[in-house]
Amino acid sequence: MKVQLDSKPQLIARLEQIETRLKSESFLHNRELGGEIGFYIFDYPPQFELDVREYLDLSLQRLAKQGLSFVHINLFEALLAILQERKLLDKAFELELKKGTDELAKALKGPLEQGRVAKHLMDKINSASPQFVVLSGLGQCWPLLRGHSLLNALHAHMGAIPLVLFYPGRYNGLELYPFDLDRAEVATANYYRAFQLVPHSFKY
Repeated sequence: MKVQLDSKPQLIARLEQIETRLKSESFLHNRELGGEIGFYIFDYPPQFELDVREYLDLSLQRLAKQGLSFVHINLFEALLAILQERKLLDKAFELELKKGTDELAKALKGPLEQGRVAKHLMDKINSASPQFVVLSGLGQCWPLLRGHSLLNALHAHMGAIPLVLFYPGRYNGLELYPFDLDRAEVATANYYRAFQLVPHSFKY
């Protein structure tokens, strides 16, 4: 079954609600989730990546001026930093050029194991004591980093801090569909449930 994606007008309507959502008391204090950990996903059609980046950057700039405390982590930059720390970055570039992305993903499965990535992210988050966390840049990391695995790895560490993952693809409330693929990342039974930051206008 083909996964339904937002049209550009639908996406823009949702993007325009991000700022209000991120500064709402219900979001900041997890009041709307019935005791669940505040993990949210903002999914979007991957062809509108640049539009999403622009809206997100502008929204976060305004929120910072209003005094909100948050951490925004670009996941691609985080992976590069991990590889640089382990002196693997140049080798990774060479391997990708010679053998392709699939072989690179196999070779980096250990160094970029989701638990290690989660620890790297938590070091940044804990040092800032933010009101919320935003993760973006996931599309640039595919297939080295996958949304469901990262959320599962972060689950035990975030505590009461709300987290929003910007996801290039679709999330139907149970499964993540990367990009415009018909196949979900992982079986429903293995996925940690997250919430839509801004719901879609259409229903499944």
